[in-house]
Amino acid sequence: MAFINKIENSQNIIFKSKKNKSGNDFENLLKKEIESTNTALENAEKVEVGIATGEVKDLAQANITIQKAEMQMKMMLEVRNKAINAYKELLKTQI
Repeated sequence: MAFINKIENSQNIIFKSKKNKSGNDFENLLKKEIESTNTALENAEKVEVGIATGEVKDLAQANITIQKAEMQMKMMLEVRNKAINAYKELLKTQI
């Protein structure tokens, strides 16, 4: 009986460590992507100001920078929408 309890306890420790580790990875990934999107949006804003003032010479590169920021923002909005939909589905679940 003691042997079975020892096995169950070791399995619980393994599963708990995996859960915490994967949770932190997702959290860190999400924070990193939010910061990256924010930086891209700030760069796009600087480029837009540069275009308006005439400081930007390469309009193609400026356009690419703006489009990258737009795509990153769209992706972040989709991630947010998926998270909200998942939360709503959890609320619908009856226990």
